[in-house]
Amino acid sequence: MDFNDSQPTDLPQLGSIRSGLGAVDTPDENGYVKDDYRIKYLSEHISAMRDAVDYDGVDLLGYTVWGSIDIVSASTGEMNKRYGFIYVDRDNEGCVTLKRTKKKSFEWLRRLLLVMVGI
Repeated sequence: MDFNDSQPTDLPQLGSIRSGLGAVDTPDENGYVKDDYRIKYLSEHISAMRDAVDYDGVDLLGYTVWGSIDIVSASTGEMNKRYGFIYVDRDNEGCVTLKRTKKKSFEWLRRLLLVMVGI
């Protein structure tokens, strides 16, 4: 008997919410952030959700990430850790242009969603 055989068949609906990866993103000289670590995290998380649906029969309602744009940490009020797919030029010392730059993960997620909806 494996794990799935020992579980009830009437599983409740689930929604995966507020998932993401906070990291110290460092832009290159052109302002681009190559955040492969975020792509890896999201790819593995989405694959695990797909497995839960396909193999375990989970009725997954949806999935959201923490945020699409870098935001100030709710717990510390700092910008050191970043969570979004869009880099915001702002730091903890008051250096601010607020320029927004798409990170590598932005284009990865964009392509993934286009494939998922068949465009």
